[in-house]
Amino acid sequence: MERPKVLLADDHTLVLEAFKRLLEPEFDIVGTVSDGRALLSAAPASKPDVIVLDLGMPEVSGMEAGLELKRLLPRTNLIVLTISEDPELAREAIRHWASGYLLKRSAAGELIKAIREVLRGKSYITPKIAHRLPEQFVRDPTAEHQRELTSRQREVLQLLAEGRTMRETADELHVTPRTIAFHKYRIMEDFGLKNNSDLVRFAIRERVISPV
Repeated sequence: MERPKVLLADDHTLVLEAFKRLLEPEFDIVGTVSDGRALLSAAPASKPDVIVLDLGMPEVSGMEAGLELKRLLPRTNLIVLTISEDPELAREAIRHWASGYLLKRSAAGELIKAIREVLRGKSYITPKIAHRLPEQFVRDPTAEHQRELTSRQREVLQLLAEGRTMRETADELHVTPRTIAFHKYRIMEDFGLKNNSDLVRFAIRERVISPV
């Protein structure tokens, strides 16, 4: 019987090797790549059943790669494996393209469980993240996005509107600049904002900051 094919994408070689050894007894590892651009090249060629990818990869981020892979390979299951515990990132990934979301601090066996689940046509969100997502979203990840700022988006918006750089905002909130960029551009897209001036006016209108 042919084993399910799995492609691994992470920019840390030791992580790739560890997960390859973990999965090889049950799955056919058809490749390992270390950046998003290489992933977008390797995936259509190998046509895996499952892709396990990190969000914080160079060249092309995991979030961008995931969206493109969903378009290129709609039947391939995509599982996020990341250090980011930001529930907003998890919600966006699951809503738009991911079948699973795990943390690198999860138990090793949880990755095998997640792969088995998505191969059965189900979704899998690690309990470490699932309990921080709205119950309605966990039941229906495709539910229509509500035009309402989340608490994390309000924090990001406040700091940016006050003039902090994305690096300074990231340091303040103890996340990566890439995460701040994701939140900023998600806010701008959801609320039709075109530039930083729009962002500041929006922050005032939402009473996130006070007018000078």
